[in-house]
Amino acid sequence: MNHKHRKTLHAIFHHPEPANLAPADVEHVLTDLGAELHERSGAKFAVTLNGHTANFHHAHHSLPKEEVRAVRKFLETAGVDPERDYAL
Repeated sequence: MNHKHRKTLHAIFHHPEPANLAPADVEHVLTDLGAELHERSGAKFAVTLNGHTANFHHAHHSLPKEEVRAVRKFLETAGVDPERDYAL
């Protein structure tokens, strides 16, 4: 995982949630973590990582804070710990 993707991963876990994360950057982080992304109907996509699956909405500009929280919760459930595994 490159430095930019590690910074994005740490931003997802930062409190309070950032309101300026680019959807493409988050998708790249998910892919780097080994997740499989599958397009769904409408503006939705599914992410599968470590046996866990979640559905998310494609954002056009930056991710809303609620979506950042949902991504963080999904990553925590899938066993991702940025401090332990991807230190800056």
